[in-house]
Amino acid sequence: MTAALGFHRRRGWGTVLLGAAVAAQVCVGRTSAEIPARPAGESIYREGILPSGQPLSAQRDPDLPVLAADAACINCHRRSGFGDIEGHIKIPAVTGEYLFSAHSFRDAYTNDTLARAIREGVALDGRKLNYLMPHYALSDADMATLIDYLKSMTPGRSPGVDGAALHFATIVTSDADPVQRRGLLDVLDRYFADKSASALSGSPYGHVSRGQISANRRWQLHVWELTGSPDIWEEQLRARLLHEPVLAVISGLGGKTWAPIHRFCEQAQLPCLFPHIDLPVVAEHDYYSVYFSRGVLLEAGLIARGLMDGKSAPGVGRVVQIFRRGDIGEPAAKALSAALTGFQVLDRPLTEGNSQNQGNIQRELAAAVRGVSARDALVLWLRPKDLEALAGLPVPKSRVFVSGLMGGLDAAPVPAAWRAATTMSYPLDLPDRRVSRMDFPRGWFRIKRIPVVDERVQTDAWLACNFLSETLDHMGETVNRDYLMDSLEGLLDHALVTGYFPRLSLAPNQRFASKGGYLVHFAGAPGTGLQADGEWMVP
Repeated sequence: MTAALGFHRRRGWGTVLLGAAVAAQVCVGRTSAEIPARPAGESIYREGILPSGQPLSAQRDPDLPVLAADAACINCHRRSGFGDIEGHIKIPAVTGEYLFSAHSFRDAYTNDTLARAIREGVALDGRKLNYLMPHYALSDADMATLIDYLKSMTPGRSPGVDGAALHFATIVTSDADPVQRRGLLDVLDRYFADKSASALSGSPYGHVSRGQISANRRWQLHVWELTGSPDIWEEQLRARLLHEPVLAVISGLGGKTWAPIHRFCEQAQLPCLFPHIDLPVVAEHDYYSVYFSRGVLLEAGLIARGLMDGKSAPGVGRVVQIFRRGDIGEPAAKALSAALTGFQVLDRPLTEGNSQNQGNIQRELAAAVRGVSARDALVLWLRPKDLEALAGLPVPKSRVFVSGLMGGLDAAPVPAAWRAATTMSYPLDLPDRRVSRMDFPRGWFRIKRIPVVDERVQTDAWLACNFLSETLDHMGETVNRDYLMDSLEGLLDHALVTGYFPRLSLAPNQRFASKGGYLVHFAGAPGTGLQADGEWMVP
């Protein structure tokens, strides 16, 4: 180890030594049926649970005991085992390759000297380790289990890395919007071409150094287009990964569900970085999938917050929700119902799909809004075609809430007569506040002559590629899936260009980089302006 085995954890003081669980490396890239049983020491590292089922216990000083998950090694040394850096504090690696090899600044650890460091906080040279490194109460058998696990944490390169290229996939579902698909692939294809040209020319891309794998290998993109219904997507993905091993999934595009892709990536231990999804999977304790935001589920939280504090719709006693069956508004409506207390919630679902003519849509909407009173809040989880049909209906006396992501954000076609009564959930930074940040992707699109067909989709794809590039630069020669996830988490906090979002950050058990949004009202005709009803809020 270095001067100490454990210090503090980013975004809060950590409590451990030895964590990071790269046991995942023994099964990287395999399907769920092929993943072997976890090594015996893994529960100590990741969960702070001994093989007996008892909690791991440690003592930092007589007045500061730590137990169970608070004592888990992963808190400081990360799942990859490569540690962390925060300011001037270094959290060293604890992989077997690192611990049991000699370095210029210390000899190799042995089982006995490592056990002493873990139990007593004493380094190889006899110095006391940093006080933040707890002293662990481990029996000989549990210590042996722990050390055996450390020795197994000697990761090699992950699948998807060969002598010539780094291989990545992007996933497009069968129900993805075709215009968005074209815009997404335009960005990815050009970004990957630039990275490959840089590698072939022998000149670094950006600030990449020549000693790093990402500078010496071209980037190869594999487009995994899914067909058919969601129940067969995982089977298709297993076949694609078997024949086209990749280091990670970058960006991607979905429609009504991303759950099969999320599930597949977790089972295969395959990083999935920032797909463009408005209904992501909320599973904060999962590890391999990260998203920009919770999408419409975040919007449900924003609307709930506005209703609960009484400012957006004072005096409301009942909430009426309208959504189309089978669309992402249905789970959003369910999330809003769960978040509200003290309100009667009435759901009025419309038929699945909205291929009817405008007259039929108006009649269906008219039936859904019938009986809505001034003491109600009307929440519309609807797409632009349905919002346009409101033009033929009288404006209700209630306050109206509209999903920004579903309705078209700034360009939502809410009829002029309805706009004064409408509040829109907006889980992004406001247009006038993101102008300077958007100069970067817009300039790149212009220079690369990429048609902008959906700016938000294309900006998200560009950002995902940028974050991947910066993360690989940081990783140097250690190209490993778990280290990729750990490194991304640390670097995202320092991102200066964040596109449509005011700030992005990740921490352990956080899979959504943007946490909040606004409630806004229309300041003019469609596309002419929005005004926030309050400050940025995190529900």
